[in-house]
Amino acid sequence: MGIECHRLTGTLGAEVTGVDLANPTDAMIDDLKKAWLDHKVLVIRDQHITTEEHIAFGRRFGELEVHPFATGKAGYPEIVKIKSTPESLIAASNWHSDVTWRQEPSMGSILRGIVIPPVGGDTSFACAGAAYRQLAADVREQIDDLHAIHDYSRVFGRGLSVEERAEKQKEYPPARHPVVRTHPETGERSIYTNRGFVSHIEGVDAEESRRLIGILERAIMSPSVQCRVQWEVDTFVMWDNRAVQHQASNDFWPETRHVERVTIIGDKPF
Repeated sequence: MGIECHRLTGTLGAEVTGVDLANPTDAMIDDLKKAWLDHKVLVIRDQHITTEEHIAFGRRFGELEVHPFATGKAGYPEIVKIKSTPESLIAASNWHSDVTWRQEPSMGSILRGIVIPPVGGDTSFACAGAAYRQLAADVREQIDDLHAIHDYSRVFGRGLSVEERAEKQKEYPPARHPVVRTHPETGERSIYTNRGFVSHIEGVDAEESRRLIGILERAIMSPSVQCRVQWEVDTFVMWDNRAVQHQASNDFWPETRHVERVTIIGDKPF
């Protein structure tokens, strides 16, 4: 018996059944890879596995990155721990693709629900390809050959001293990526800018850069290109970071929300 996919919306996302993440066979991994390309966001529920099994499952799709700025899990550098408490609200509530400030941003992530609030804290995903196709033809023509500069310090430099920021800038210099990237496996063209990490678009003046970034952000925010995932404990969500953007709803505070992810290393956007 293979996996079964139940679509979430007409645009993207599927809930997947027939999966055992603790014992992933080669056939199951092949099925998941195909489903991942087809649906871009996969939701897999009721997977009661260990942290080690979470990491091992992620490695079936590629090498895992270690995030240089996010909070890790003790003893597991591959795990990014995102924990919001009554004392500290942490939720990435802006639309983005992960680590686009890297020269080779992530291919995708596998996120797990650890502690889930009684209500709220959903994660929404947007198909960046569908958002691109909905743009006006003149906008598509204008942006097709443009590049944008992505800078880690716009988000992760805020808590660093001037000296620390400069040192990290040497290690993670601004990345130049196409405004519209091509998926290396499907060939789909997708919006690849976000307000968090993008400082500006090359080849246009500052005002036009801001205007274009705003148009692209609003395209991502259209409900017609989105799906929304409600979390449960031991729900796993896989998303293709090359094809979608995401944001977390911060409507649960002061409840605790704790999720953990592994992230698969990607390649240079083109």
